[in-house]
Parts: sequence; C-alpha cells; structure tokens
Amino acid sequence: MVPPPAGRWPRNRFCQIPQNQPQDRNLADCECYLPLQVRRSVSSMRDAITGLIGRYDQLGRYFDRSAIDRIDAYYGQAELRLAAVELINREAAVIVREAAQRLWLEDPELLLPGGNAYTTRRLSACLRDMDYFLRYASYALVADDFTILDERVLNGLDDTYKSLGVPTGPTVRSIALLGEVIAEMLADAGLVDTGLVRAPFEHLCRGLSSSNVRAR
Repeated sequence: MVPPPAGRWPRNRFCQIPQNQPQDRNLADCECYLPLQVRRSVSSMRDAITGLIGRYDQLGRYFDRSAIDRIDAYYGQAELRLAAVELINREAAVIVREAAQRLWLEDPELLLPGGNAYTTRRLSACLRDMDYFLRYASYALVADDFTILDERVLNGLDDTYKSLGVPTGPTVRSIALLGEVIAEMLADAGLVDTGLVRAPFEHLCRGLSSSNVRAR
C-alpha cells in the first residue's frame, strides 16, 4: 500500500490522528471525540422508526403490513434493549475489564514486550478504545440502527489503525468479547434473547474484519 502524502494521513470520526508520520505515533496519541462532539453525533442519530418513516415518505407510500410489523417488533424489543443499555451504563467498567481479561488470556503475547498492549500507556489506550466501542454500540442498540457505527466509528477506522500499527485481529476479538460479556450478564438476569444485543458488536466486527482476524 502506498502511503498518503505527508500531512494527509487517514482520519476518521471515531479517532482523529494528528497529521504526522505514523511511525512517530501510537494509539495513545490519538485525539478522540470530546463529549460535546459525541453529544452532537447522538442528536443527529437516526433510529429504526425514523429511517422507516423516511423511506416510505420518499416513496410516497402509506405504511404496509411489513412496515407495521417492523414497528411492532421494535417496540416489542424495547424492554430488552433498555435493560441492556441500563446494564452497560451501570457496569461499563466491569464489562470492559472482563472482556479485556478474556482477550489477554486468549492472546497473552499482547501484554509482552513487542505486543500492542505492552506498556501502561498502550494498555490504557486499548481499554479506552474498548470503552468507546461499547458506548457507541449502546447508541446503536437503542436506535436499532447501525448508521452511527458506520459514520462515527467504522468510516476510516481500518486505515487509521493500520497507520498506527494497531493489529486488527485482537481489536475485532475484543469487540466480540464485549458483546459476549453483556449477553452473559443479561442471561444471568433472566433475559435470554440476547441476539439483538450482540448485533451492534457483530456489525463492528464485520466492518473491521475484511482481512484475516488473526492478522497482526
């Protein structure tokens, strides 16, 4: 791959890289979204119902049976979606810590010299990004719409991580583990239909795993 011209390294809205040569940077150097910017992204976020209305409005059509069933299903899942988001809000630190511990157990080389989570600075950056993935997934979960994940997280993230030397494989696995931990915690609380809870995490994984997920 031919690198972009100096001063034009890839950027994305999830993690904005300073305009310097990538070898001088690592994940901890990123200047990521501030709370105000995050609030702005949420205020313009689409949800399943808004998207559905928009599509039918563009076609100049009344709701048909399919649209009504879609709305009914969305509200029928509201209890589980809210329970999942309440869990994430309450236990975010626990969820990130548990997912990270599982990742280290699966791939302990990440913590050894030369590993991408080696040194306290890089480890903190990894945990910080896992927390960002979790937070954005919670937005998509409530909305039942993955547009925010595409626009605010996935758009350019693969190029961003490559320019920083961040391995895609462990990143994808950490996202999957976040969904796994949440699903298990909800199951322990008696909420067993956790497929929709995993959906935003699976969407993030698909968006980052165009190459071998074990790739360094």
